[in-house]
Amino acid sequence: MDLFKNKTALIFGIANKNSIAWGISEALYAEGAEIGISYAIPSLEKRVRPLAESVGAKLIEECDVTDDAAIDLVFEKVKDTYGSIDVLIHSVAFAERDDLTGRFIDTSRTGFRTALEISAYSLVALARRAEPLMTAGSSILAMTYYGSVAVIPHYNVMGVAKAALEASVRYLSVDLGPKGIRVNAVSAGPIKTLAASGVGGFRKLLNYSETASPLRQSVTQEDIGQAAVYLCSDMARSVTGEIHYVDAGWNIMGLTVPFEELDQDG
Repeated sequence: MDLFKNKTALIFGIANKNSIAWGISEALYAEGAEIGISYAIPSLEKRVRPLAESVGAKLIEECDVTDDAAIDLVFEKVKDTYGSIDVLIHSVAFAERDDLTGRFIDTSRTGFRTALEISAYSLVALARRAEPLMTAGSSILAMTYYGSVAVIPHYNVMGVAKAALEASVRYLSVDLGPKGIRVNAVSAGPIKTLAASGVGGFRKLLNYSETASPLRQSVTQEDIGQAAVYLCSDMARSVTGEIHYVDAGWNIMGLTVPFEELDQDG
């Protein structure tokens, strides 16, 4: 299929081949999209550039999303390179490691500001620059996690940041809806990524989700990529402001002790 033939997707947030954003890039590329890629810091270029080149990216740019001038420069290059964009992927999140262990109450003021600015406000900043380059039928997609609506051990300030991100999705969808631009988010189940490795106890959470989720399986990059294809394509032309769960059903569970363990207790 060529769902994205003659369309351009701009991807923010690839760190390496295990990134959710890379899984989305591959899925969109497989559907015919022209891919543009931005990464966060210079040290990531050696991993990101070969990936970007493998999908023929004409634009491979570093961008510090806390710097308005840096964002402006990237979008100037986007306009010069592509003229317009049809898809914007926001897969950007960061919190200080010390704020992803221990108690949420101990979050520093600086750590709170950092997490909210990078993980949530950056979506607003990128969407504002993308708006003039988008037309009716375009789509913006962000990545979130269940820790936004329920307490996940050690997710702490990132849960608050993701809650702000999801609220931003809803408000942006109203602002951009009259122009035919849709804004949604995918809430992915636990996936072993560079960002996730900073969350205390993540490996145990990942293993546990495989036994406690309804489908008894973990979520893959490919799963998220296919969900992104749907949400960013005309197949979802009437879907906006939504948080779409791709987590093997984990979010529906009120009790996450595996049923098999309860059965063993009689």
